[in-house]
Amino acid sequence: MNASEALPAVLDRIDHDLDASLDRLFALLRIQSISTDPAYASYCRSAADHVAADLRGLGFETSVRPTPGHPVVVGKASGRSATGAAGATAGEGPPRVLFYGHYDVQPVDPLDLWTTPPFEPRLQTLDGGRKIIVARGACDDKGQAMTFIEACRAFKAVTGALPLDITMLIEGEEECGSKHLFGFVRDNAAELSRDLALVCDTGMWDAETPSITTSLRGLVYEEVRLTCADRDLHSGLFGGAARNPIHVLADVLAALHKPDGSVAIPGFYDGVPELPADIRADLAALGLTPEKFLAPVGLKIPAGEQGRLIIEQVSTRPTAEVNGIIGGYTGEGAKTVIASTAMAKVSFRLVGAQDPEKIRAGFRDFVRARLPGDCKVEFGEKTGAPAFAVKFDNPALVKARAALAQEWGKKAVTVGAGGSIPIVADFKTALGMDTLMVGFALDDDRVHSPNEKYDLKCFHKGIRSWARILAALAT
Repeated sequence: MNASEALPAVLDRIDHDLDASLDRLFALLRIQSISTDPAYASYCRSAADHVAADLRGLGFETSVRPTPGHPVVVGKASGRSATGAAGATAGEGPPRVLFYGHYDVQPVDPLDLWTTPPFEPRLQTLDGGRKIIVARGACDDKGQAMTFIEACRAFKAVTGALPLDITMLIEGEEECGSKHLFGFVRDNAAELSRDLALVCDTGMWDAETPSITTSLRGLVYEEVRLTCADRDLHSGLFGGAARNPIHVLADVLAALHKPDGSVAIPGFYDGVPELPADIRADLAALGLTPEKFLAPVGLKIPAGEQGRLIIEQVSTRPTAEVNGIIGGYTGEGAKTVIASTAMAKVSFRLVGAQDPEKIRAGFRDFVRARLPGDCKVEFGEKTGAPAFAVKFDNPALVKARAALAQEWGKKAVTVGAGGSIPIVADFKTALGMDTLMVGFALDDDRVHSPNEKYDLKCFHKGIRSWARILAALAT
């Protein structure tokens, strides 16, 4: 019996096993795996051991790998598709997949804002009958990761095997920057490289509409420092004659954008793709207006590129933002000086094939071209990462969208994320894999906040969704 034939029985198993699935999730949620606080290092190790034991019980060849920080759990299991009816190998037939998640959680402070202890998970029924799971990590990322693990468990119970060749990579430092994971992935590239990566650490469009994150914006972060005079000057003696670096810097930063909101750096849009017409129509149909998006933060007029949907502006278009300006006297009272230096922090969100180093060089040339002859500039390079995107005709993406639509009864939207998940870019650059990011979080899940929650419906249908996706990929 192949995965598609087994799917109805697998979905029934998931439904009947929901209480046991919750018990297993609650056992993981009780472990205080706060990765940012060294006092909880032993709990992080306990969580890694717990996850490894659970995977081992599903037939994964599992190991807990040390890093200079918290350990990484690696589990490997062959599925029915590993050999296939015709002895399929890599690149033929169903994909070999790498699933990524994390067992660590954020600190719980401020503790007094929790209505119940954060590591004592509970079910709560809200007005209207909506049921939620409340605990630190309920959504981010223990609950999300367990949706995938429980889907694997159901397949194993029904068919005796997994539907695909699956490798698990569950880390313990996502909440403190995954600072040791990148080296781990590169050092173990031959072992971890598969045909496709799967990530469940994203969200739904809304409570009824599933989504797949198909792109992540890259990042370039720069500091620019201008120096004019060799000291701070008395504005009464030198004002009107001496160059003011704050004025110069303000002019440079103001010139970054054209009147239509586009970025004025030459070559900035090289490698920026347009959305396919059908995908853009799907996004327009979501009805996200500037008023809906901006009103919660006290705004109403979009400031990005004119002629673009608000969802394009915040997810699939590149940006240039000034994150901070420092210069002159900023203390209490008055001090009439002309500062000798002024500094700004500037970031660029990248999309498509934009090259971070070309963007960095273009920005620096843009600044230098606007400096008076008696001003000097220094740059401080902070970080840079390319954007990531899955092609809209990727067969795995097409199958996953169809599987989600079957489960939720609505077309799964493909959306870009405005931020970055650096490990996903590493999966592409170091392991050569595309990543499908399918998650079931909601905007009101209070991730990183007191009283974090995960809807029981999202947990339940998340498991069913992964079962459908695995069956579709195995076909």
